[in-house]
Amino acid sequence: MHPTTPSESTPDPFNPYARMSDEEANAEARRIIADAYRPVAQMPTRYRDTDPVPAYGTAPPTPQPDHRIVPAWAAGTAVAGIGVGATCIGIGCGIWLACQGFAAVTLTSVLFVTLPIAAVAAVATAIGSALRAFKATRTETHHHYAGPVRQETNQITAPAYGLIARNRNELHR
Repeated sequence: MHPTTPSESTPDPFNPYARMSDEEANAEARRIIADAYRPVAQMPTRYRDTDPVPAYGTAPPTPQPDHRIVPAWAAGTAVAGIGVGATCIGIGCGIWLACQGFAAVTLTSVLFVTLPIAAVAAVATAIGSALRAFKATRTETHHHYAGPVRQETNQITAPAYGLIARNRNELHR
């Protein structure tokens, strides 16, 4: 208790074992039940106008034609957009699933799966380069002609310039 506070205004210390009398408990229960069942003041959330609607007014009727025909280019663009979107979603889901699968893979299992594939690819590359080297060997060819021979050497230039090239083949004799 503070020295300047009068003793009448000091609250009683909290007593966790304090008990109500039966009359106090009944009065408190009646108050709680009455508060629970008391109707709440309602605010109106809508308004209904009950005045009859006139059959016609003073404004003349205006035609309202229906022009909802979609041009072909707009329909095509919409279908293409849907297709591109669905494709991107499918590819994205596939990539996500692949990444989820790769996340669960250990290094040992990756090596066991990819090393045989890499070995086969290395052998195929070696065979391909050997075949290419064998075909690239120059063999001397002798042509034997019986009769008059005319040998022509033509040079064709094909200039192609620009982003979209148009070929103009020219034969110089």
